[in-house]
Amino acid sequence: MWITLREEVSDPAFGGYPGSRAVEELIHNGLFVLDKPCGPTSRECVSWVKKILGVAKAGHSGTLDPRVTGVLPVALDKATKVMPALQGLSKRYIAVVRLHKEVGKKNLKEVCEQFVGTITQKPPVRSAVRRVKRKRVVYSLNIVDIAGRDVVLDVCCEAGTYIRKLVHQIGQKIGGAHMVELRRIAVGPYKEQQAHTFQDLKDAFEFYKAGVQGAEEKLRQLVLPVEAAVDHIPKLVIKDSAVFSVCNGSPLYIGGVCKLEDTIKKDGLVAIVTGKGELVALGIATANAEDAKKTKGILVKTDRVIMNQGTYPRNIGRE
Repeated sequence: MWITLREEVSDPAFGGYPGSRAVEELIHNGLFVLDKPCGPTSRECVSWVKKILGVAKAGHSGTLDPRVTGVLPVALDKATKVMPALQGLSKRYIAVVRLHKEVGKKNLKEVCEQFVGTITQKPPVRSAVRRVKRKRVVYSLNIVDIAGRDVVLDVCCEAGTYIRKLVHQIGQKIGGAHMVELRRIAVGPYKEQQAHTFQDLKDAFEFYKAGVQGAEEKLRQLVLPVEAAVDHIPKLVIKDSAVFSVCNGSPLYIGGVCKLEDTIKKDGLVAIVTGKGELVALGIATANAEDAKKTKGILVKTDRVIMNQGTYPRNIGRE
C-alpha cells in the first residue's frame, strides 16, 4: 500500500512514460529476459545479446551452468546500473533426478520434506566461490512426477542454493541420486513465460531495422523498460522539482517525496521514481515507511542514478 504525503501531477512537458520511449532508448536502457539454451556459459550468452543489439555493456543476474537452461535476466547498457536490484532474488527450478534404487513415493516425500527450510551446503569443487559451508533456505520442494527411478522435482529456493548439491544430499538419505536435467523457471518476479530465445531477439531486431510492419511492437515485447528491473523493489514517487537534484547525486529529502510504499525498510534498497513512473535512481532508505511522516531531512541516500541529468530542469514547479 501507498503512504501519501502530498499530491502532485507530473509536468507532461518533461520526461515521459516508460512505455512511450523510443526503441533505441529501450535497447540502451532496458531489460531482456533470456531463455538460456543448453551449452553456452552465462557470460557467453550475455556477449551474444550484446552482439545482436549492438550495445556496449550488458550484465546478467544469477549465473546458470552451461548445461542448465531457463530464465536469465539480462540488463542492457545503462540499465546495468540496476544490477543490485537483480541480485539475491529467489529462484525456482524444475529438476529431473535419477534415483540409484527404487524408493517409494511416501518415503521420498518424507525425505524431501526434511530439506524444506534452512539447509547447509558446501559449494561443489567446480564452483566459483570459496568452498566453505553456508546456510541457504529452500522455500518449497515438491514432487511433480515419478516414472520408475526418474523423479521430477519443483524447487523454490534462496539465491546461491546449489540444486545439484541438493539432489546429492537427498540421495545420501535414500541410497543415491543424481541430477539428469535442470531448468530454471523463475528468477524473482521473472517467469519463463516472459523469457525469449536468441533467435526471437535476433529476428525482432533485424525486422525492426528493416522497417517490417509490426516489428517494433514485437521488439517492445522482448526488450522491457529499465523500470521492469525494479518492479519488485519498494518505491518512492518524488516531486518533479526533486528530480534534478537526485539526478545529480543529491540525497532525497522528505520534502521532495509525494508518496511511498509501506514496505520500505530502513537500510533497504528502494527505487526512486517520478510521477510518470520513470526510474530516477536507486537508493538506501534512512527510515522505515511508517516513520516517514515523522522524519525530517534526508529520507533516502542516493546510490545509483539511472535517469539522464537534465531530463527535468532545476527549477521546475517553482515560482
